[in-house]
Amino acid sequence: MEFEHAPNDPTRKELSPLLKLALELGPLGVFFLFNARGEQIAEAFPVLQSIGQPIFLATAAFMVAITISLTVSLWLTRRLPIMPLVSGVVVLVFGALTLWLHDELFIKLKPTIVNCLFGSILLGGLLFGKSLLGYVFDSAFKLTDEGWRKLTLRWGLFFFVLAVINEIVWRSFSTDFWVNFKVFGVMPITLLFTLTQLPLIQKYAVTDESKDA
Repeated sequence: MEFEHAPNDPTRKELSPLLKLALELGPLGVFFLFNARGEQIAEAFPVLQSIGQPIFLATAAFMVAITISLTVSLWLTRRLPIMPLVSGVVVLVFGALTLWLHDELFIKLKPTIVNCLFGSILLGGLLFGKSLLGYVFDSAFKLTDEGWRKLTLRWGLFFFVLAVINEIVWRSFSTDFWVNFKVFGVMPITLLFTLTQLPLIQKYAVTDESKDA
């Protein structure tokens, strides 16, 4: 039996891969830039000096960048994928707490909260017989029910692994190291994990030929 998570919608507009990548990674790049060059940026624009240390300036810039990214995505596609939307909401909430209380703890907790949230959604769905991975990732490919269950279980556990890693890094290292790891460490880890799942996806993929058969 085929389980189709993302049926084709003729009115749905798709972004080019490069533009989609830019919208997803752009805010992280802004976060890294403002944290690394926060003092120089504040000197060039004195109005920003009231925000405080580079991490707070980076947090404010991150909030603005992710809002722009979501707005552009919505304008171009008339829709917002679940994962960027949830992540963006958490960034805005925890970023606001970071700036309001002047405590960088909240922005550091954001990856932990988001990863635990998605991990709980995926594993919780399996308890009720639902494989929600396709909805979380806005997936367009098709797998058998068994394939979705296995892939959902793996990704659910992986999200919790990312949450644990984030907790270890921000508690054990400097803020600058944590920012660098968030920008340049999490993406390669996620990409490597994704590549390890390709054999499972190929094994349980549903093609048009198998559907007809």
